[in-house]
Amino acid sequence: MSRVAEAAGRTDTAPRMRAVDIGKATTDEGEDEALMLAYAAGDAASFERLYARHKGPTYRYLLRHTSNRAIADELHQDVWMRVVRARERYRPEARFTTWLYTLARHRLVDHFRSKSGVVGASLDDDSGVGSPDLPEHGSAGTPDPLARVLDAECGHRLLAALRNVPGPQRDAFLLHVEAGLSLAEIATLAGVPAETVKSRLRYAYKRLREALEDLA
Repeated sequence: MSRVAEAAGRTDTAPRMRAVDIGKATTDEGEDEALMLAYAAGDAASFERLYARHKGPTYRYLLRHTSNRAIADELHQDVWMRVVRARERYRPEARFTTWLYTLARHRLVDHFRSKSGVVGASLDDDSGVGSPDLPEHGSAGTPDPLARVLDAECGHRLLAALRNVPGPQRDAFLLHVEAGLSLAEIATLAGVPAETVKSRLRYAYKRLREALEDLA
């Protein structure tokens, strides 16, 4: 059992289950928030549903910003441990997805700061370049939306092209395409103006189009 699953399943430190009416809140729009509130109330099964739903995308987000699976695995565990520890403080003031990727991005920034001198490490420096040896695929058995967009060759080329996109631009692209965040949500998460996010996305798409131009 992973330390995330072990921590999430503990009932001795979790608050006692209280009445939570999630019947009407359990919609496509608010289901994640309702599940997190239910988990905060002591329902470990709600955490399992959240984790199953978001573990693949969050893992891929971390994997494409780092240089190897071992680091991505460690960061992924850390992010979800932060979710577990923050359950009692959680308030649905924004979409759960936005809150989750804020935790993930902060963990990435902490990681990169501890590895000063790494090329393209910063998520806030538009002058950097992508990680030179970024892995090309997600974890085993995990569906990869980006790889499914096109055929096998194009999917491979797209993931390879992402390695050469500067960190902030790649970050905006992944948060928009992989996590499904809006421009306003990405701007709030990254602490930059919406126009900066638009610019980063524009340059990311431009670089990817140029890399895949012969497949158009």
